[in-house]
Amino acid sequence: MSEATPQASRSSLLRALGSLSSAHLTRFKMRNGKGSAQAPVLQFTNCRILRGRKLLREDLWVREGHIVDPEKLFFEERLVADQQRDCGGCILAPGFIDVQINGGFGVDFSQATEDVGSGVALVAQRILSHGVTSFCPTLVTSPPEVYHKVLPQIPVKSGGPHGAGVLGVHLEGPFISREKRGAHPEAHLRSYEANAFNDVLATYGSLDNVRIVTLAPELGRSHEVIQALTARGICVSLGHSVANLRVAEEAVQSGATFITHLFNAMLPFHHRDPGIVGLLTSDRLPPGRHIFYGMISDGMHTNPAALRIAHRAHPQGMVLVTDAVPALGLGNGRHTLGQQEVEVDGLTAYVAGTKTLSGSIAPMDVCVRHFLQATGCSVESALEAASLHPAQLLGLEKHKGTLDFGADADFVMLDDSLHVWATYISGELVWQAEEARQ
Repeated sequence: MSEATPQASRSSLLRALGSLSSAHLTRFKMRNGKGSAQAPVLQFTNCRILRGRKLLREDLWVREGHIVDPEKLFFEERLVADQQRDCGGCILAPGFIDVQINGGFGVDFSQATEDVGSGVALVAQRILSHGVTSFCPTLVTSPPEVYHKVLPQIPVKSGGPHGAGVLGVHLEGPFISREKRGAHPEAHLRSYEANAFNDVLATYGSLDNVRIVTLAPELGRSHEVIQALTARGICVSLGHSVANLRVAEEAVQSGATFITHLFNAMLPFHHRDPGIVGLLTSDRLPPGRHIFYGMISDGMHTNPAALRIAHRAHPQGMVLVTDAVPALGLGNGRHTLGQQEVEVDGLTAYVAGTKTLSGSIAPMDVCVRHFLQATGCSVESALEAASLHPAQLLGLEKHKGTLDFGADADFVMLDDSLHVWATYISGELVWQAEEARQ
């Protein structure tokens, strides 16, 4: 995969990053002779910031973990920056948000251990180097006892030096199609009984920490489940399904807003019935309803032509996901994914003994770069597919996925080829490239 030569020089990036320190964000200053302690104002200069779908040559101002308006600082509070940081001409983009990640670095979120939290914390820390500042730990189809033990151990948690923030759990299965189960174990798939939502609660237990549920809309009584989940503020995603377009449209009318890894584990596009894929251009969605779709842009799951078709049909709905498995970062060999064994061969993960794809081993920054190269889209579009769009999907666009004034100061510093040089959460430096420390 070829990438453009960075315009921002390596030496200038190294000089800029070498001067950055989280310690600068912990000091306080006396102001205006009033004796009150106020948080310092940090100004990032010599950068291009992604704002309003454009890369703008503007400074980024941060105070108390949020992006601030410099005009209000100066004209209303009579304040200037306490510290300035020269970014060496690099790009500052909102931190990446991964809404489908099954684990990584040997950690399997679908394993019912006594200390699930420590595994989540390890992944949260390691994905900082890939620009991810928030994520949804994802559980694949599992028996009820696994959900009951694991889910209470993965609470929503703010990000920081310890790692990326947890936005809530993504439950992928077990209410999915047997025919399109993919790497999900058939023995643990479920359908709904007479009181469908009670079956959901019996299977998962508490939904307090759940943010997304992937289900197959063609299962009987799924519409009442979709309505009940969305009434609780849980995002419903359609996936691992043989649903036709009419059934998919009815699911969106009931409240579904997302499609799990488009093209994978669903009926292929057909001109007389495009299936779930047809939602990207459907004219039968509720007024104002916006459909989002996940895309695994790892170079293995989706042909570049399919990436281009989806993006050109509905660019504002594209959400890049890794669908990373516990083998992420480990290399070839056998690993777990919930109740299944996975074999990694080169850049591909399969259910052991088969040729069934079993998630990805590509981190988010690799997916962003491949998406940019494969589609020929703008840098802005590639970055927003990993930041703004997942934030919009989860209703967090006022705080995450944006560098607008008032938003959380979660951002990533990138060179022109979109390699990560530093990651910030709440304005604090939480990771930087090894070269920058020299």
